[in-house]
Amino acid sequence: MAIIKPVNGKYPQIPEDCYVAENATIVGDVSLGEGCSIWFNAVIRGDVHYIKIGNKVNIQDGAVLHATYLKSPTIIGDNVSIGHNAIVHGCTIKDNVLVGMGSIIMDDCIIESNSIIAAGAVVTKNTHVESGSIYAGVPAKKVKDISQELISGEINRIADNYVKYSGWFKE
Repeated sequence: MAIIKPVNGKYPQIPEDCYVAENATIVGDVSLGEGCSIWFNAVIRGDVHYIKIGNKVNIQDGAVLHATYLKSPTIIGDNVSIGHNAIVHGCTIKDNVLVGMGSIIMDDCIIESNSIIAAGAVVTKNTHVESGSIYAGVPAKKVKDISQELISGEINRIADNYVKYSGWFKE
């Protein structure tokens, strides 16, 4: 059974159509949109600030979402995939974004829509990732622009697949 519990009187808001794995943890001031999936060993800890997650977002295995005390909430738009073991901390991720496996996005970053953060990238504090770009490396830098084919072929495909995968576990 997933750990879903209040902190300081604030209880996670999770729509009925979301999938939450049995060993995921969601605590505090967290709100999920429709059609989200929170996978095995993922942690969403809304204890020190709020975490707002849009529609059709998947938080994959081992990912950690947190915020900065009274300063930087974590805000995630619609149609976002957060890869296995990624860390998302006190930042804003807009719509249609792929956050690669093992990547780290630090405080006060803004990841604009239709972007990709490559696997293993470290997006340092206050970085502004422009729309339609791929950032990679340590520290992460823009490596190229995204084609429309990559947006539909990767970003949308992965988000759609995770809706399908979560259905397998709801049966």
